[in-house]
Amino acid sequence: MNTIGLTPSVDIRRAQQRFTSNFGWLDSKHSFSFGHHYDHGNTHHGLLMVNNDDIVDPGTGFDTHPHRDMEIVTWVLEGSLVHQDSTGHNGVIYPGLAQRMSAGRGILHSEKNDSWRLAGDVHRDPVHFVQMWVVPDENGITPGYEQLEIEHELLAGGLVPVASGMDKHHGESAIRIKNRYAALYAARLQPGQITELPEAPYLHLFVPRGSVSLEGAGTLATGDSVRFTATGGQKVTATEPAEILVWEMHATIAA
Repeated sequence: MNTIGLTPSVDIRRAQQRFTSNFGWLDSKHSFSFGHHYDHGNTHHGLLMVNNDDIVDPGTGFDTHPHRDMEIVTWVLEGSLVHQDSTGHNGVIYPGLAQRMSAGRGILHSEKNDSWRLAGDVHRDPVHFVQMWVVPDENGITPGYEQLEIEHELLAGGLVPVASGMDKHHGESAIRIKNRYAALYAARLQPGQITELPEAPYLHLFVPRGSVSLEGAGTLATGDSVRFTATGGQKVTATEPAEILVWEMHATIAA
């Protein structure tokens, strides 16, 4: 891998170090600067600018709002999230469904925990999801949307490509993103199951639930994350039922 000029590092960020926004209906934890939370030394890692861990109460959610020039991937852990956007796409996102929205030159969308408005009975379950933003290769593209069910692939327990713009994942990853230097993987691991991280100039590992052991670094609990630079290949072992999200990135945002 091309790591010229990079200093190898494994930077562990604990769950309690994240920024927090709580609005009653929303409990949101931010791995990077977001909204009114700003730290000039914590704006991104590689190409990843947002890693928000959100819990939204039933009957509430994000009203229609704009985005521009960003690849947005949403991964639901529990419950369901209703997506609607200005390009005419709408649907319910649930665990095991990969979803990507390309904001491009401009898009409006809403995200609500109110699936009963489309079908089914009223429920009182919160929705828990992780939303991740990476920059696209180029600005001003046509907005787009894609989703695909990958529940079956997750049963194997290893890293499954969820979203990728990299050539090596053509025909393999669930959904395509408009960045040829980035790929997102997910894994559901049972106690004792082991998976190996890819190697890349930049990696981001997030544990949205459960507990794992990272080779050479010890235990990672729910909400913990790790930022790898110029390294990779470490083994991750589940110490209890766990889910992990891993970004492999071969470029970074220019300072």
